[in-house]
Amino acid sequence: METGVKEVELRDLWRRYKEEDDASARERLVVAYSPMVKFVAGRLGAGLPSHVDDADLISYGLMGLIGAIERFEPERGIKFETFAMTRIRGAIIDELRSLDWVPRSVRSRAREIEATQAALEHQLQRAPSEAELAAKLGISEDELQTSLLEIANSSVYALDELWTVSDSSGDQVSLLDTISDPRAADPQESLASSEVKDRLTEAIASLPEREQLVVALYYYENLTLREIGEVLGVTESRVSQLHTKAVMRLKSGLQTAA
Repeated sequence: METGVKEVELRDLWRRYKEEDDASARERLVVAYSPMVKFVAGRLGAGLPSHVDDADLISYGLMGLIGAIERFEPERGIKFETFAMTRIRGAIIDELRSLDWVPRSVRSRAREIEATQAALEHQLQRAPSEAELAAKLGISEDELQTSLLEIANSSVYALDELWTVSDSSGDQVSLLDTISDPRAADPQESLASSEVKDRLTEAIASLPEREQLVVALYYYENLTLREIGEVLGVTESRVSQLHTKAVMRLKSGLQTAA
């Protein structure tokens, strides 16, 4: 993601901050990378209730960015943007969860749908249709779609959270944060990373075609839910439902395979 600051200047800022503990260099790094915060906050905020203020999300994200700058080790050979994105998103999600604004009924329904979906997939050996899922839950298809929309509006997990682990300090980091310098890669870590990618690829491939497309457009093409709706010829709320079903299905499948 563009920072608006030349690469040479960024390298100098990192050197001054890490080697000389230059506070002004730290502040300039925060400003340089701040567009990342707005981007992540915008992606997360798109599916949240209207009473969640975008400014609050940006504030939470800035704390994550500052933490990422303080903890980042340039010598590890990891791109800062990759490292920081997870920290920023994690800071926003942690703060939202601490506020506990999601009704218990929505959380309970999400667990029920996830469990029922997994049971039907095991029984049918394929992804159940919405009609089959609704019938198993004992509700109408309209009620199922309403529930999925409510869950989508209260869910802040995403695909990159499915592989989040704890490091030695107890902090939550993504799998990408654990990759060492590629010039001195540990073969065992490389194998583990490859296996994780293979499992995630297989899980995505098992999704119904429309859910696969939503995942691809949202996570790989960086389209918004509204833009995906225009591609598919459906409403933004319908895309939100499809995204929620896909993530719930992946989460359930990956936990079962673990």
